[in-house]
Amino acid sequence: MTIKTVSVNITSPGRNFVTLKIVTSDGLVGWGDATLNGRELSVASYLRDHLASTLVGRDEDRIEDTWQYLYRGAYWRRGPVTMAAIAAVDMALWDIKAKKAGVPLYQLLGGASRDGIRAYAHASGTDYAALKDAIAGYQEAGFTAVRVQTGVPGLGQIYGVSSSGPGARYDYEPAKRAADGSAATAPSSETWDTNAYLSHMPGIFSRIREDFGTDLRILHDGHHRMTPAEAARFAKDIEPYGLFWLEDCTPGEDQTALRLVRQHSTTPLAIGEVFNSVYDYQTLITERLIDYVRSAVTHTGGITAMKKLLDFAAIYGIKSGIHGPTDISPIGMAAALHLDLAIHNFGIQEYMPHNKQTLEVFRTSFTFDKGFLHPGETPGLGVELDEEAAGAFDYMTAYLPVNRLTDGTVHDW
Repeated sequence: MTIKTVSVNITSPGRNFVTLKIVTSDGLVGWGDATLNGRELSVASYLRDHLASTLVGRDEDRIEDTWQYLYRGAYWRRGPVTMAAIAAVDMALWDIKAKKAGVPLYQLLGGASRDGIRAYAHASGTDYAALKDAIAGYQEAGFTAVRVQTGVPGLGQIYGVSSSGPGARYDYEPAKRAADGSAATAPSSETWDTNAYLSHMPGIFSRIREDFGTDLRILHDGHHRMTPAEAARFAKDIEPYGLFWLEDCTPGEDQTALRLVRQHSTTPLAIGEVFNSVYDYQTLITERLIDYVRSAVTHTGGITAMKKLLDFAAIYGIKSGIHGPTDISPIGMAAALHLDLAIHNFGIQEYMPHNKQTLEVFRTSFTFDKGFLHPGETPGLGVELDEEAAGAFDYMTAYLPVNRLTDGTVHDW
């Protein structure tokens, strides 16, 4: 058999998703996630205008060869657009291969290494009272791990904090459209003060431990906003509260910057959601400067590349923490879950439930129960795109915010 057609679907059931569809000569269909938040059309064009024609007629079973063909054959390597496009092709081909075998994908990756996949929720609040209410709600839903983000006195809207009132489900969507719901023309702007943040957050973790005890796994995202020295101070300050991890404490482009943080603290570190290649991790892994790999399957070259990356990390005792926000489509989420179930060095899985409209467009078989996820037993990835339903939601431009310090200087968002 060979690849007969390759097409791209763009839909926006509350947020934008880019989905690749590969159909073989005997009618099997494979789906891949190519969503790159705020830059979706760039990947859609890469797939539609540059890759699709090169795939027609290729043997769909030659997944490794196709991956190398797309990565090495283009000459221009890496980068989020290229790697998201390759990831979509790779997912679709694995989806087809598992469907042909009549088994869920994880069975082709070595079978299950665990019964379920521990997930963490996103709990946030503009103040501690709202945050406490959110944490309690997620515990009641069965979660044993939560990522906590809270407002900082003196600042307005900041990353990771829902504007909803106490008790509301986590509904934070950073990719903003215009205030009237129409397409955005430029990013919104947020204001940041690192000193205020560094002074405020340790007290928040202290109160969480007082209210919820030591059994709750607490995660926190610094979102690249600290210098290495600031990150080292913060990681040391929060050591008494036993965080499961501190994520993206400083920008990761300079891998050696994590040496300073590591020298001063034993707080576990996670990084990588903006990485797209194993080479972004090489120093971090070989020097054991991190504890968890945070890349998304969608942005890091797909299942083939992520399996190799996580096997490399396993040699150094580093675990997975695959990126799983709602700007990863249910297809990309399913790909992560199959890897989570199969690999030995699984750590934890980020989980943000998609909205009702999205789940009407993407028909899923993965499940959540008492804090644990499972990809299901449907052959393939276990997610199908309803193209008719998707057609009801037109693409609408949305941008992630930019961040400025209180004096107006552009800062890492």
